[in-house]
Amino acid sequence: HEREHDREISELAAKHAEEMEKLRAELKEEQRHLLDELREQMAAAHRAEHEQAQLQSQTLHSLELEALRLTLNNMHTSQLELTQSNLRKEKETALMELREMLNDKRAQEVAILQSRHQLEWEKIKEQCLKEKEDL
Repeated sequence: HEREHDREISELAAKHAEEMEKLRAELKEEQRHLLDELREQMAAAHRAEHEQAQLQSQTLHSLELEALRLTLNNMHTSQLELTQSNLRKEKETALMELREMLNDKRAQEVAILQSRHQLEWEKIKEQCLKEKEDL
């Protein structure tokens, strides 16, 4: 009876050890599976963070480019306005110089015409006096 009891205890202990080994193997497999899942989730989270950072970087880069474009556009507009203003001033100066030159030329022509007129007047006057004397 004792041997029977010892044998049953041995069988139960072996069965228990076998079940414990089986449970350990299952637990290891489940731990490995959970660890793999956790790694995949962490990798996915890392990829998502990386993509988000890249997107933010691209957005920031786009905003910086837009700001630079607007700054350049404003500078170009200012430069054009300054150039137009300078051209307008140069045009006004050139017109004033041309007007003065034309006025001077006209004054010279008037003086020449007056002097010719005076000469012709004196010539006619002399001729008139000569004709009077002759008469």
